[in-house]
Amino acid sequence: MIFFTSDLHFGHHNIIKYCNRPFKDADEMDETLIRNWNEIILETDTKVFTEPDEVYIIGDLSLAPPERTAQILDRLNGKKTLIRGNHDKRLVKKFSYILKDRGIEVFDLLEIAPLIGDKKQPITLCHYPMKVWNHSHQGAWMLHGHSHGNLPDNPDALIMDVGVDCHKYWPVPIDLIYHKMSEKKWKPVDHHGLR
Repeated sequence: MIFFTSDLHFGHHNIIKYCNRPFKDADEMDETLIRNWNEIILETDTKVFTEPDEVYIIGDLSLAPPERTAQILDRLNGKKTLIRGNHDKRLVKKFSYILKDRGIEVFDLLEIAPLIGDKKQPITLCHYPMKVWNHSHQGAWMLHGHSHGNLPDNPDALIMDVGVDCHKYWPVPIDLIYHKMSEKKWKPVDHHGLR
């Protein structure tokens, strides 16, 4: 299964105040986020030889010190990919070994096309929301974070904020995103849709 999340802000006490998160401190927040993550994201099941769940973290993973970030990553299930957000620059620049040692690839923007049913679904992953993106005129999705739920959802665009503040501090499974996208009345907005 594939999951998406953003704006975890591990170790960031001030995010509790900025986003009105219901935690007394960063430790309680971190433990809740870790518990929620591991309740739905699975590691490899050696009994049936399944691959681990994949998780795309679309920015702002951690503001905790490097050692604490490493400990948190070691506790999180699944295969993780990081799309860098504005708060990940220090982690990626100075402490990239933490990510590399755990097999975590880092991107600024990533385009994927997972199979949903019998069809590949193009998805653009970027920490920052976009008005248009590659193949948006052909039904590609845009998943982002950064805004902490402060941008109103656009029912005419195949875009979604997957940040934890929008999803009760849980990662979002791809089937839920598919359901939400299928409810939208998508209209292309760039010149490609005018042909």
